[in-house]
Formats: sequence, structure tokens, C-alpha cells
Amino acid sequence: MSLTLKLLDGFELSHRDEPIPLSPACQRVVAFLALHDRQLRRVHVAGALWLDVSEERSCANLRSALWRMRRYEIPVVHATTTDVGLSRDVFVDVDELVAAARRVLRGGARDEEDIDGTYETGELLPDWYDEWLEPERERLRQLRLHALEATAEGLLESGRTAYAIDALMVGLRADPLRESLHRTLIRAHVAQGNTSEAVRCYQTYRGRLGNALGVSPSAQMEALVGGLGVALPAR
Repeated sequence: MSLTLKLLDGFELSHRDEPIPLSPACQRVVAFLALHDRQLRRVHVAGALWLDVSEERSCANLRSALWRMRRYEIPVVHATTTDVGLSRDVFVDVDELVAAARRVLRGGARDEEDIDGTYETGELLPDWYDEWLEPERERLRQLRLHALEATAEGLLESGRTAYAIDALMVGLRADPLRESLHRTLIRAHVAQGNTSEAVRCYQTYRGRLGNALGVSPSAQMEALVGGLGVALPAR
């Protein structure tokens, strides 16, 4: 694709590897459209991006941003009098990450490229503080974590235990208190015959969970660890 949009770890729009300098307002329009991946009503886009002004002013701001982008004579967005959307000619890095994660979750991904795609750790536009970005960040975080779990499960089933542990550790770096990751990690250590590592993993998790939230691991976790002959604290 000649037009490439990067949203992970920062905004960068380029045409044939040459960066396209957009104003902050134009960047936000492009990012918003890219993350919604469909034609949207212009009034909806304007209202979401300019919350603190009137509808008339927000629509004027959107018109101004679209006019400035047209000066580049590159089809970044497609706009009508009522709707606006990102051009289908734009390759978006977030789309590639989402597609790889979904293939893994469907169980149809067995090639290394899709597995490697779940390891992507870039944060979505980390220096932006727009409210509309928060649900998008959380959606991407959850999708990535679920894909890492599915990747680890597949690797564990195929006997590639060390790779499974690596995938789980990537997930735990993003969410240290996610119990499902810890449970699979314990199973992986047991599969390697490293019971001491499994017990240490449980004890570390229990301590972190108690310190952070004041709660104990679930009954499912306790049953898993109890099967290793570990003496569990009373609830």
C-alpha cells in the first residue's frame, strides 16, 4: 500500500515512505476514522472530536480539517456532504494487529507470522489524552491479551512449552494481575516438570493480588495449585 498509517506508539501517516505532515486536528480526524473503520456521519465525528464547542462550531472545525487534507491531493479520507470515512487505500497498523489476533482466536492461525503478531506491544497513541480513545485502547488491550492466551494454549498443546511461557510473560507484562495468564503459566511450568516454579508463580501472584486489591485467588486457581500438593492458606 502506498498510504500507511501507524497508530501504535504514535501517529505517522506516510505516502510511499514519505511522511505527510498533518496538523493535530487533521491527525485526530484520521485516527478517529481509522479506528472506526467505516463511513460515519459527519455530525457524529465532529461531536466526538470537539466535545467542548457547539455543534455548529464542531462541524466547522471538521470541514476545515477536511479542506486542509485535500490540499495534499492524496486520498486519505473519503467525504460526502453527510458522511466521512478513511480511504480504503490506507494501510493501518492497528488493522493488521487486530486481524492477526482474530485469526489466532479463531484457531485458524498456525503460521509464525500470526503468532508473532500477537506479541506486538505498541501502545495506541500513547501521548494523546482524548476521551474517545480510552475504549479503543481497552478494546485493543483485551484483544491482545486474549490472543496471547490463545497463542500460549496452542503452543502448550503442541509441546512448545518454552514458547508458551514466553507468550504468557509478554501478557503478564501488560496485565500482571490477570489470573487466567497465571493459571496457564502454572500449567506450563508443571508440564516442564518445574513444580517449584509453578509454586513460586502462585505465591507471587497471591501476594501481588492481596497487596493490590485485598482479595485472594479464585477457587479455580486454588484447585489447580492444590493438585500440586501445596498447602493453601485458609480463606
